Amino acid sequence: MTKFFIIMLHTFRYKVLSKSFIFSTLLTLFVVGGITNIDRIIAFVEEEKVDKIAVIAEEEVLYFELEEESTVYADDYTLEKIELTISQAEQEVIDGKWDGLLLLTLNEAGLPEANYRALTMADQGTAQQLEQALQLVKVARATEKLGIEEAQLHILHTPVSFNIEALSETAKTETELNTARFLVNILVVVIYFSVIAYGNMIALEVATEKSSRVMEILISSVHPVIQLFAKISGIALLGIVQFLLILVVGVASIRENIVSGGVVSDLLSVEEVPLSILFYAFIFFVLGYLFYATISAVLGSLVSRIEDVNQLITPLTLIIVVAFLISMFGLTSPDSTIVTIASYIPFFTPMVMFLRFGMLDLSIWEMILGISLLVISISVLGIIGARIYKGGVLLYGKTSSLKDIKQALALSKKNKPR
Repeated sequence: MTKFFIIMLHTFRYKVLSKSFIFSTLLTLFVVGGITNIDRIIAFVEEEKVDKIAVIAEEEVLYFELEEESTVYADDYTLEKIELTISQAEQEVIDGKWDGLLLLTLNEAGLPEANYRALTMADQGTAQQLEQALQLVKVARATEKLGIEEAQLHILHTPVSFNIEALSETAKTETELNTARFLVNILVVVIYFSVIAYGNMIALEVATEKSSRVMEILISSVHPVIQLFAKISGIALLGIVQFLLILVVGVASIRENIVSGGVVSDLLSVEEVPLSILFYAFIFFVLGYLFYATISAVLGSLVSRIEDVNQLITPLTLIIVVAFLISMFGLTSPDSTIVTIASYIPFFTPMVMFLRFGMLDLSIWEMILGISLLVISISVLGIIGARIYKGGVLLYGKTSSLKDIKQALALSKKNKPR
């Protein structure tokens, strides 16, 4: 075990002191803090601008009706009726006196129509708000023309009563489901990026040592299983350190956001996060990491040049992308057949099974089955992977395909560690 810890700590120390790790960690902490306080950042950076809109109305009463309906948007724009020709008003918009020009007319039925003109079409917000206000004016005029009373109009516009109730006593409430969906979404993304980042890191670590011929010395004195899982554990320790830092910053930012009533407080509708979700997030994160890290280390041992790592690891990355896409689909349809089947396929289990747990009321045997399949898969990969790793680190030359696995297995039989 001494050799195991020596290799693990060496891998950890080398990576944790690297500039790339320090920079990526600081950048991630900055992004996490920014996302959880995005509403404050926007409020600080953007000035509260109120657009000045010039209005040329065919009827003066039409302008006053629009102005009355626009009171709800008073913080976004102001209206002012002007007595100019259209060309003169357009010139004033070009000169910057006005942010926009609204032309109000009546059609043959006596209902309002509008033409909005601005310097560019980039800002659609004000135009949409003006359209909504004018729609209310149109409804009011049409109601009066048709002789519909206000009480009757209120009945027509009242939304239909439609309640959703779960028959299962253990089913999640709507509030719990919204919170679970938010947390699952975040944690699935974390698992996805972690698997890709740390998997590539392990493959590059193995390929780097192999290209320097250090591997030949190590493989002759350290059993390949010890060497393989020592490197995986070293990178795992690195990931734990990084995510503890991210967790501390994230939790602190989220708590502050909830206290101040920010955007996150609207998404996290319950006061406490379910501990079971965090527990299973940790379990599936660790198992998913071990599963993909083992494959990544084996693939890294097959290449002779660092430049070939990305080529060989691309199929694995695509599989992870597919797992992520299935998880995103599962956020809206967690009980669909494809999501259910995918949750029992080891390549997809870490993300998809965790998603199903967060969104559905899964029985305990389903969770045990999913975890057991992952543990068995990791064990099998560890046994087979160690043999491939043992021969792969001695395999040099151009790596073009996974056919090199056969050659690596043949070399492993000839190379017996002392």
